[in-house]
Amino acid sequence: MPVHVSRPQVVLPDHKVTTDDIVHDISLHHPDHPRLGAIHRVVRNCGVNTRYFTRPLDASTVSGTAGIDRRAEAAFDDAVVMATEAARRALTAAGLAAPGDDGYADIDAIVTTHSTGWSVPNLDVALLGPLRLRPTVRRVALTTLACAGGTQALIRAADLVAARPGSKVLVVAAEVISSVYNHADTGIESMIYKALFGDSAAAAVVSSEPLGPGLVVQDSFEYVLPDSVERYSGRIAADGFHFDSTKAALSAADDVLPALRTWLRGRSADFAVIHPGSLRIIADTATAVGLSGDDARHSTDTLADEGNLGGVSVLRVLERTHTAPPPGGAEGLVVAYGPGFAAAALHCRWQDA
Repeated sequence: MPVHVSRPQVVLPDHKVTTDDIVHDISLHHPDHPRLGAIHRVVRNCGVNTRYFTRPLDASTVSGTAGIDRRAEAAFDDAVVMATEAARRALTAAGLAAPGDDGYADIDAIVTTHSTGWSVPNLDVALLGPLRLRPTVRRVALTTLACAGGTQALIRAADLVAARPGSKVLVVAAEVISSVYNHADTGIESMIYKALFGDSAAAAVVSSEPLGPGLVVQDSFEYVLPDSVERYSGRIAADGFHFDSTKAALSAADDVLPALRTWLRGRSADFAVIHPGSLRIIADTATAVGLSGDDARHSTDTLADEGNLGGVSVLRVLERTHTAPPPGGAEGLVVAYGPGFAAAALHCRWQDA
């Protein structure tokens, strides 16, 4: 049974932050850092020109000194606002009925992914009221997948549709990664992360019937690299959230690509929606599946214009793909990576009507 993904709708927050702004802020807070010159160089060369934060760079919950309680509250509140707007746009774009007394009767399940901040209940429950979804809607809340979250959410949604043909599943991703912008972290990797990440939300509808042009899911792949727990990880301390990585993280994507190629088993990839984790991740993944840099332009453009958006990233790249779509019937790949080191992928074809 075919499983269709509608065109994603992405919400970017209001505060545009340039790389020059990041460099200035790092210099302001670390004027005596012994590797300040090297930090400036790597930050400017990470492939990101601009990114968007839900709050100004100098806000207490971003570059300031707010504690974990305020940072967590701000991150989750902002995520809900963006996620609600993205979901409403996705429902409208998919042509679903406006909510009536029973809410969105057309939506049978919601799959959410949100890893930044902390909240119980999480995004799935928080969205039911604002979106007026039915209280009986099925819920899957993915809360620790980070950068792999968008692809994993599409996989879970496709599984739900396959199990119950005729159903429609709302997928919503939201990340406020500015919440891990923390001046207590002074290593070069942490300085890169200050420049790499941006905030956003996105939503799409997954169904057994087409809701316009877009992806048709044919197969999925999930893989966790053995003994990779510490390569990328999150950490909570009294002064806020932190994102850590080891030196082995630099080669992590390359280490899972052989498993990805084995899963593809010679299936073609005429286009790819690659998570813009870094310029190297984009380039190495494209090369591994036989594509060029131009084929990965939607990923590099997303990285340059908005940064690494965590679990939202592949939905943003997919939205860009709709602006210059491949021909109908083209075979494609959606792939993302997340901590410790995990890969999630979809093999798809493009439906042009």
